[in-house]
Amino acid sequence: MTYEDLTAALAEFDLPQQVTLKKVRERHRQLVRRYHPDRGAAPDNDKIRRINAAYKILNEYIGDYRFDFTRETFLDQYPEERLREQFYDVGLWGEKG
Repeated sequence: MTYEDLTAALAEFDLPQQVTLKKVRERHRQLVRRYHPDRGAAPDNDKIRRINAAYKILNEYIGDYRFDFTRETFLDQYPEERLREQFYDVGLWGEKG
């Protein structure tokens, strides 16, 4: 897989560069429902092949991704938790309450 393959797969799904696995799966289901020759209102055999190829590329990329469960990464993902930890015990005027 090349980066061009990955960006082409994202373009086929009409997804941004930052996306969750859940969103990829939801988008795949939407596209399959729309273009599948047996179900869709507008069946298109070439389109469904491209959709499935793009899903395979995205799934492979996501499947090989290593998730980081460190405290710093968690706090980067949820900045409100960092603020809560910093200021939870601080009173109105900065005094410990």
